[in-house]
Amino acid sequence: MKGVTAIRPGDRPRRRLPRPANPGLWRALVPVIALLAGLLAATTARTARGTDLRSAGRSNLTDLIRQAETKVANDDNLLRQLQSQVAAATDRLASSDARIAAIKAQAQPLLAPAGLVAMTGPGLSVTLDDAHPTEPVDDPAQANALVVHQSDMQAAVNALWAGGAEAIGVMDQRLSATSAVRCVGNTLLLNGRVYSPPFTISAIGPVRGMRIALNESIGLQQYRKDADSYGLGYQVTERPKIAVPAYDAPIGLSYAAVGQ
Repeated sequence: MKGVTAIRPGDRPRRRLPRPANPGLWRALVPVIALLAGLLAATTARTARGTDLRSAGRSNLTDLIRQAETKVANDDNLLRQLQSQVAAATDRLASSDARIAAIKAQAQPLLAPAGLVAMTGPGLSVTLDDAHPTEPVDDPAQANALVVHQSDMQAAVNALWAGGAEAIGVMDQRLSATSAVRCVGNTLLLNGRVYSPPFTISAIGPVRGMRIALNESIGLQQYRKDADSYGLGYQVTERPKIAVPAYDAPIGLSYAAVGQ
């Protein structure tokens, strides 16, 4: 092509690295940098004392949480076994002790209202679930709108009670007068156990009354709007038979006391 001179591979100009502005300064800094590196290595070795500063056992929070959850599950199983043994011993003693039999008979009508007896019957199942966007969400405000909140769970539970529910179970646990539905992040904390969405609420009671209460709940009206806008999950299913377990968490209450 006219006006253009071809450059052969051997003629390509070589890129030169810039020379330091002050070579003497760099020569003086090299020993200082080496000294600082040696001091850092010595300090790290003394702090570690032969151990791994980044030990997985110290820094892996996930493993610690799993260990704690396993311990809680084991303690729950032990508690159920002991409760079963106490109930069996009480039954045996009541057969031969009139005083124990009278106390047991007096307490029997109170077990169901307290939630200490498993129940079955017709009712509603309400499921609330987080939204599942196809793309990651970086905006904290938008991400907050995509999860089920504690107020949403409380609104559903309160509406079912208002609609005449006789027994309510959240996930695999029975609710009692002392139960508190709490959310930590996008997880549910109930009676010391942690659950991930979707969250299922099972209620035994009059279906029509509970449906009306769910529809009239102001909190759930807002949740349903958010479900349409953000893709949150909301489903109400009528079931001819729902099983709600007995409440098996501690029933004792602790109060603060004035120090003497």
